[in-house]
Amino acid sequence: MTIRNLSNSPKVPFDLEGYILHSEKQIELIHLLLKPGEALAEHKNTFNVIFFVAEGYGTLSIEGKDYLLKATDVTKVTSEKMRGWKNTSNQDLRLLVIKLL
Repeated sequence: MTIRNLSNSPKVPFDLEGYILHSEKQIELIHLLLKPGEALAEHKNTFNVIFFVAEGYGTLSIEGKDYLLKATDVTKVTSEKMRGWKNTSNQDLRLLVIKLL
């Protein structure tokens, strides 16, 4: 058994504070932290993603439409949709990102 956490997990390969907590053939689990004002630019993936807001709140843009999500909200974004996040609050936004590969 392996126990992973933010201190022993590999960092994501882009310029935000994020860590790959688990990765295998069909799923990847990422902890992503957006500080106040930080954003993850709109992009498209080749896989579906489930977002769980663990702490704080922020704006999820899907295909140019904005949605305010807060702690304990969950949503799925399918692969063909453009998506991006922005922390619009004055506190940390922590997301659990579940990639369905």
